Order: sequence, then C-alpha cells, then structure tokens
Amino acid sequence: MTRDALLDHLASGVTTVCRAWTITRRDGLVLGFTDHDREIEVDGILCRADTGMTARVLNQTTGLSVDNTEAFGALSASSITEADLLAGRFDGAEVRAFLVNWQSPGDYIEQFRGYLGEVSRSGGAFKAELRGLSERLNRPHGLAYTPGCSAVLGDARCRFDLGQPGFSVVATVDVVDEERGFVLTGVSGFDDRWFEGGRFEVLTGAAAGLFGVVKNDRQEGSRRLIDLWQSIGAAMVAGDTVRLQAGCDKTTTTCRTKFANFLNFRGFPHIPGEDWLASYPVPDRAASGATRVGGSVP
Repeated sequence: MTRDALLDHLASGVTTVCRAWTITRRDGLVLGFTDHDREIEVDGILCRADTGMTARVLNQTTGLSVDNTEAFGALSASSITEADLLAGRFDGAEVRAFLVNWQSPGDYIEQFRGYLGEVSRSGGAFKAELRGLSERLNRPHGLAYTPGCSAVLGDARCRFDLGQPGFSVVATVDVVDEERGFVLTGVSGFDDRWFEGGRFEVLTGAAAGLFGVVKNDRQEGSRRLIDLWQSIGAAMVAGDTVRLQAGCDKTTTTCRTKFANFLNFRGFPHIPGEDWLASYPVPDRAASGATRVGGSVP
C-alpha cells in the first residue's frame, strides 16, 4: 500500500477515487464490494462492482466514542442474500472500508474498521449499521461472584473435553417443526434432559454452520424430541445431520456428577443468598453460629 501516493493524488485536485468494503464473516467467508463501475482488488481481496453498495458519511472521533456509519446494497443471490441475513450469518462480521485510487488500486487508505450492527431489509435491499472497534468496549468485562459457574462448557476456563464419548452425538433429523422443534433418529443411551442447555449444531443442508441452544430434550421410544430456545433461522428438512452436545446448568451438583469436573468449577456456591441478608433472630430457632451455606440456615 502506498498511502503517501494516494495523499499526493488527493492533493492534486483531480482525483480518480472510489470506495471499497470487505466483509469477513465469523465462518471465515470474505466478500468484497465497491461503488466503482469495475472490479478492483484491494489488499488482496477482489471487490465486486455489481452489488450496488454505497455508504453514508462516516462519523469518526478522536476519543472513545463509537465510530459509525451505514452501508446500503441490493440483495444478491451470489453475495449477500436475504436468507443469510435472516439466518444471522452476517451478525458480528468484521467490516473494513477503504478509499482507493481506482487507476492504481494499490494506493488506498483504510478509513474504517469495525463490525456489522443492526441489519434491516426492505424492497430487495438491505441497510447495515457499521460500528467501530471501540463498540467492543461497551460490553461488560470481568467476572461476577455468583453461586453458579461462570464458565462456558468446554472453554479454556472449564477445561472439559466435550469430545469424550457420551457427551456429544451426531444424529439425523426426521421431523422439523418451524426450525425450532425437531425429532431426531440415531440418539440412544442418553438420559432425558441430557442435552438441555447444550449446543445444537447443523452439519449439513441449507442451515449448515448454524447452531442453537437446546431448551427441552426428551426420549420417546427410539426418537429424540428436541426443542430450541430460538429458531435456527434457515430452512431445515428431514435428512439433515446435526450434532448435539451435552448441556450444563452451571450448578455444583451437575459439575461433579455429570462431568466429574468440580476442580474447574468457576462459581462461588457458598455465597449467602438474599434470604440470609434479610434474616433476623427467631426465638424458637437455635442460633448456634454455624456456617451458612448457599443461604440456608442450619
């Protein structure tokens, strides 16, 4: 990149510049767009000119306020589709915006880097809010003192290996009810509710790569009945393959008996509850000074 060359070009007063955007989805897919009338390559990414992409004025500050702008474009069967937007495949995607000399595409400046925010669709087109890098600072950070575990099952803090036999299974979809309720075959040997709170990941079909969280899990004969908290967001049909992972309710009992992982429990089960804070002496109840555990009174 020759940034200085672009600045000299802008200072000349007669310019040949256009804008370009790249989008990197969480699944690794990279797309490029430009408002020029021809395709150009920016930072090794081919930016297509047939998408009708355009952008509003970019608002940037020198402090920690969030930089923001909006991008507009037509829904295209080959790039950004309404089905992918509805399925959430673009949620949280990284966006980079460039000012480029289209006569010399190697001369460009990155004007914006951030993430896709709210996306709306209307009349065969979409409008996407672009949020700057400082948007990530608006999220809560740090740990909270809670009786339940604060780790995510299988992450670096939990350290439990979900690849062990008995904690995940690949099954076939037999019946689909509005992409939220499923009847599965090929699941056996698991207790009722074993997968509640666990991950439901689609492996094949139009919804491949999407996932949900299991709300209800029951065995009925040779069939497994699964309900999700939210719709998968893409069409699923009988014959699609999914992977179920065991769920965790974040309690000490589950951590100890279901996963044998209590040494990595990341909660504080002995924190007194709100009933302890509001307790008072009662004449007929012994006040021995014994330890209070989980808010209960011995």
